[in-house]
Amino acid sequence: MIDNAYGYRLVEPGRPLVRHELPPLEPGPAEVVVEVAGCGVCHTDVSFAVDGVPTRHPLPLVLGHEISGRVVLAGDGAGEWLDRAVIVPAVVPCGNCPTCAAGRPTICKDQFMPGNHGDGGFATHVRVPANGLCAVPDELPEGVTLEMLSVVADAVTTPLEAIRRAGLTSDDVAVFVGVGGVGGFGVQVAAAMGAAVAAVDIDQDRLELASNHGAALALDAARKNLKEIKTAVREFAGASGRKGIGLKIFETSGTPAGQETAYALLGPGSHLAVVGFTPKKVELRLSNLMAFDARAEGNWGSSPECYPQALEMILAGKVKLEPYVEFFPLDEAPSVLEGVAEHRLRRRAILVPSKEARS
Repeated sequence: MIDNAYGYRLVEPGRPLVRHELPPLEPGPAEVVVEVAGCGVCHTDVSFAVDGVPTRHPLPLVLGHEISGRVVLAGDGAGEWLDRAVIVPAVVPCGNCPTCAAGRPTICKDQFMPGNHGDGGFATHVRVPANGLCAVPDELPEGVTLEMLSVVADAVTTPLEAIRRAGLTSDDVAVFVGVGGVGGFGVQVAAAMGAAVAAVDIDQDRLELASNHGAALALDAARKNLKEIKTAVREFAGASGRKGIGLKIFETSGTPAGQETAYALLGPGSHLAVVGFTPKKVELRLSNLMAFDARAEGNWGSSPECYPQALEMILAGKVKLEPYVEFFPLDEAPSVLEGVAEHRLRRRAILVPSKEARS
């Protein structure tokens, strides 16, 4: 039993997170308690805390769904995980229902998302189902730490899932609209798969980072209008020599402007992946999907089956984490979440509990 754990709870949207001493943590059957090494701060957390998007579990609730750490307690049926370093899936399916059997685990009705269906990783410890845990080697390559691997749980695997569903190959041209955390990792994954990759953003620093990590074309949407962006992408696709049918477009900005731009890039046979989230509405002509014989698809996180592939790409050096992340003490959680909401942080924030707080 862990009896000295604490976390930062959302009590009410629009109010700062509040430190809370957690009740003693003990795993039930098929559950584990993870000592948190790091927990990424995602814009989904901002949606809960600022935009008022309701959590599945009533407030108050400890937020945080990008979790890495070490299993310190294991319940019946989960003993093989004890003392192992792990990444906790952002969406943990039950694995037994008809939806899971049909290969759609991310819409499992009995899924568990830390920081949504129950307390999450803005804490020293978290209790989660053992199903879908991704084992992490104890020895990691230089420049990779267990703390930074927390972002695998959403920021890396969610675009990987979108890329997988798009059927991306080395014959394709991929366009990422919004290349912050999720989009930046998506650029790297697509480039590692051999695709020709274009990046679109309004932030020059993000575009430069994307150019250094897989993007062969970087377009500043703050300086180019939509017509110029469409022309540049079309010329890039033509010059790439790729023989794939239709652009693979990934909306990873989570903004109305980004979604409008991504939709406008549709052409014959295109695939549009909606990865970013915004509660705001956009106005689109849906008939473009019919006219271009195109597809649009969203994905809620990713299947835990994607996690080992994402981890292997990182361990092999094909996807770099360090340039895209920065670390903050757990006790700065309220101000860090505020900074993410106000777009003041340049990298993906990861909260790290102090060693003194760990068991």
